[in-house]
Amino acid sequence: TIRGLRMYKPLPAGLTIKESGIHGLGLFATEHIPANSILGIAHIDNTSFPHGYIRTGLGAFYNHSEHPTCETVKGYWQHMAVVYLKTSKDISPGDELTAKYTLYENFKD
Repeated sequence: TIRGLRMYKPLPAGLTIKESGIHGLGLFATEHIPANSILGIAHIDNTSFPHGYIRTGLGAFYNHSEHPTCETVKGYWQHMAVVYLKTSKDISPGDELTAKYTLYENFKD
């Protein structure tokens, strides 16, 4: 911390970004993460942005999978509509964290 202020960290402890076998870069565990752990806010609901959401550092790097290790859960943080990333099973160090994409289903390039 600097003078008692907590510094923003785009990823929670225990996660890193590295090359993915799925696509480009991906989100990976560096330590054991139990099932049903809320990892943080992945998206913030905001209709002024493309697709209606602002992606956070956490939301920008998880890849899609039909057999995901995580799920997205809609909720609120200080009265703002957000989407949390939550583990759906135990995650081991080195595992890639994935979720089934649902926010951008109707988007066309």
